[in-house]
Amino acid sequence: MKALLLIGVINGFLAVALGAFGAHGLEGRLTEKQLGTWEKAVNYQMFHTSAILATGILMLKVQAASITWAGWMFVLGIVLFSGSLYLYSMTGVRTLAMITPFGGVSFLVGWVLLGTAVVKHL
Repeated sequence: MKALLLIGVINGFLAVALGAFGAHGLEGRLTEKQLGTWEKAVNYQMFHTSAILATGILMLKVQAASITWAGWMFVLGIVLFSGSLYLYSMTGVRTLAMITPFGGVSFLVGWVLLGTAVVKHL
């Protein structure tokens, strides 16, 4: 629980910092399409940072493996989805964009696990 909460806090900080960097530090250096990709990575990172924090808080009330796994799937999703989009937008290497769907699937699995835990335990 504490680890997920700390990871959530760090990801929140990083999402804000990377969003600001994209808006101010990359403007004029990347194309509009690349900046759009960067922004998508920031948005998904922030959305799922909230999910990680909510999962960590939920773990205070309910001890269930599915909640723990949901939190870790959100973390994995951020690394794979947002991470690959950050790298792709900076490098243009298309192979990196092929990693992104695995992050999306991780997010989906996390949401299913969290939903299952809520229905079962609350």
